[in-house]
Amino acid sequence: MEPVIIVLIILVVLVFIALIKTIQVIPQASAAIVERFGRYTRTLNAGLNIVVPFIDSIRNRIDLREQVVPFPPQPVITQDNLVVNIDTVIYYQVTDARAATYEVASYIQAIEQLTVTTLRNIIGGMDLERTLTSREEINAALRGVLDEATGKWGIRVNRVELKAIEPPTSIQDSMEKQMRADRDKRAAILTAEGIRQSQILTAEGEKQSAILRAEGEAKAAALRAEGEAQAIRTVFESIHAGDPDQKLLSYQYLQMLPKIAEGDANKLWIVPSEIGDALKGLSGAFGNFGGIGGGSNGNTTPPAPRTPNDDRRERPSID
Repeated sequence: MEPVIIVLIILVVLVFIALIKTIQVIPQASAAIVERFGRYTRTLNAGLNIVVPFIDSIRNRIDLREQVVPFPPQPVITQDNLVVNIDTVIYYQVTDARAATYEVASYIQAIEQLTVTTLRNIIGGMDLERTLTSREEINAALRGVLDEATGKWGIRVNRVELKAIEPPTSIQDSMEKQMRADRDKRAAILTAEGIRQSQILTAEGEKQSAILRAEGEAKAAALRAEGEAQAIRTVFESIHAGDPDQKLLSYQYLQMLPKIAEGDANKLWIVPSEIGDALKGLSGAFGNFGGIGGGSNGNTTPPAPRTPNDDRRERPSID
């Protein structure tokens, strides 16, 4: 009985192994290559798949999702004979599992070498300055070449990015000095423009201020003149309305004489001829006052008035 049990156990194990080899579960976004006696038969897609055990074998399992592969820095010579190190990143996706398995031995290595040679061809036709400022152009050219070359391998290159472009250390120092000089130049230009604009605004402000000040002074002078004219007009109208006699005018005239003679600088002053008329009027007025209020017989003879023409007297100098 024991040999029979052993045989049954062996048969169960073989059946279990056969079931495992018969049922193949492929994850989503993956594919598997099936070979029968070393020859390609079919591609297994995602899900549950049945294969012939011990006859069919799984050659390769391929991830169909987009993959990201960074490549190490590669030295590239520019058109002006400068060596730059360029880091690249490739975004690719397997579209045909059979071609990716049988058309190329290692598509990752093939893409890397193709990227290096294409970069050397592209950068070799550019100088350093254009290389540093033309990343989009380099990416587009590199992607076009890679996509065309990898199409027959069942690979689609979706995107190519240059992570870094590193020129030699001496060139970096020169570039930094140049950029620093450009920044200093721009700063000096901006400072000069600011000073110029400030001076222009200050001059405009002073101009507007002077114009407004002159307009204010002109209006103030006009108002003062108008006020003085109005005051003179009012005084003139008041005098004419009051109808003053010659005696009152003579008295007012005499009151103004001390004001005319005020000041230390007035060493010479002129008495006009009209002063005689004023004195004559005042003497007559005082004579009338004397005849009314004083004397025994009421007759007072006033002194003869002087009416000189252009009588000019020199005021003595008081030091």
